[in-house]
Amino acid sequence: MPRATSDRFSRAHQSSAKASSSKSKDASSSSARNPIFNTERFGQHILKNPQVAQTIVEKANLRPTDKVLEVGPGTGNLTVKILEQAKHVTAVEMDPRMAAELTKRVQGKPEQRKLDIIIGDFVKAELPYFDVCISNTPYQISSPLIFRLLSHRPLPRVCILMFQREFALRLVATAGSTLWSRLSANVQLYAKVDYLMHVGKNNFRPAPMVESSVVRVAPRDPPPPVRFEEFDGLGRILFSRRNKTVHGNFMAKGVIPMLEKNWRTYCSETDQMVEDEVDMKAKVEEVLEQTGNTENRAAKMDVDDLLKLLYAFHKVGIHFA
Repeated sequence: MPRATSDRFSRAHQSSAKASSSKSKDASSSSARNPIFNTERFGQHILKNPQVAQTIVEKANLRPTDKVLEVGPGTGNLTVKILEQAKHVTAVEMDPRMAAELTKRVQGKPEQRKLDIIIGDFVKAELPYFDVCISNTPYQISSPLIFRLLSHRPLPRVCILMFQREFALRLVATAGSTLWSRLSANVQLYAKVDYLMHVGKNNFRPAPMVESSVVRVAPRDPPPPVRFEEFDGLGRILFSRRNKTVHGNFMAKGVIPMLEKNWRTYCSETDQMVEDEVDMKAKVEEVLEQTGNTENRAAKMDVDDLLKLLYAFHKVGIHFA
């Protein structure tokens, strides 16, 4: 049976369901809207092409023993194909009406015992154990979804995720390319990401304004022994203007005072003497000079380059979180 992540959520969406039912005639008259469900509210577009759904499931290389997490199942076009191959599926769906439709779709069939539906916000939901994640991702939770999956323990074996095309291309971007970004570096630190396929807008109902793409995200297990907050903190500085020199980004307003504050906190926590007059600017410049990064640019620095720079800063007690 479906379960809500909270009573507050359930009540809010039960009332919206009543309101939307009174407008069903108006909704059905517009080709830009789903005639049954107000998918736009949740950023969802139902995948209607069965061949695309089958290909996505095949890319997961599911095993008969696999427990699968599906995010945004909608009316279940992907779900029913996953159920054919997996031991169990937990589907997280934001819209109670879609969850009800999915429940009816498997009711009285053997697949019913293999399906558990969580009604609520994926970002806040309590997730069970799963081996594989498959998602036709609602656009507005793309970034929260991928980082939640990478921080979940135990790590899943693989995730097959469909995103807005531009977001997907940023995930697989390489250093030196126009789309290389803080997002690219953060994700690739913790996972191997591969581009799988393009999915045209006409494969959805309602058709979105943009194209979609499917990627494979395989978490690195064990994950690298790097605090995400530290790596991301360095990335925030360097990618604020990715084509500017590394030195120039560190000299931006507020960066040096922030690093000095972090340094004093680190010294206090590790019982080290704190200099009354520390020249943090000189400390930073020395690290950049010694690592050869003074004139480097984030746009051309790959994950290994960023890790080496982070390690060099840590050696002199400079932290980013």
